[in-house]
Amino acid sequence: MEQLRELHFDDLNAAIKEARSLLKSGYNRSGIWSLGQICRHLTLVQDPSVDGYPKWMSLFAFLRPVMRRILLPKVLSGDSPRGIRTASMFVPPAELDDVREVEAFAASVARFYAHFGDYAPHPAFGRLPRERIEQIHTAHAAHHLRFLRPRD
Repeated sequence: MEQLRELHFDDLNAAIKEARSLLKSGYNRSGIWSLGQICRHLTLVQDPSVDGYPKWMSLFAFLRPVMRRILLPKVLSGDSPRGIRTASMFVPPAELDDVREVEAFAASVARFYAHFGDYAPHPAFGRLPRERIEQIHTAHAAHHLRFLRPRD
């Protein structure tokens, strides 16, 4: 298995900067998704923090304490599990325009930061402080963008 880049972002704006840098340099994939697909996925996962998640995602709410104790530290440390299938609503289509999707991700980040009040409870981790939700999305962005290597 190919070694992935080590990425860590202090905030979501750093993730946008990295995505724009990959647009400029071009990139090679170490995974199956393009930059546009990754940015669409990040947007699809991030927007429900503001808009709310579908009700069916609360069916396993009873597992949240275990998920917070076991999975959340792994996610935040950059040790997110690889190869876990995501809900189909978060899977991006195959053919996307990288430029358009990077800018849509940037708009989603701006909307995320402009939101007042609490974010919606996370499907796996429940209601968390704003800072923790931001850390989750930031770690998630680093997890996916590490699969792309800038071209020299």
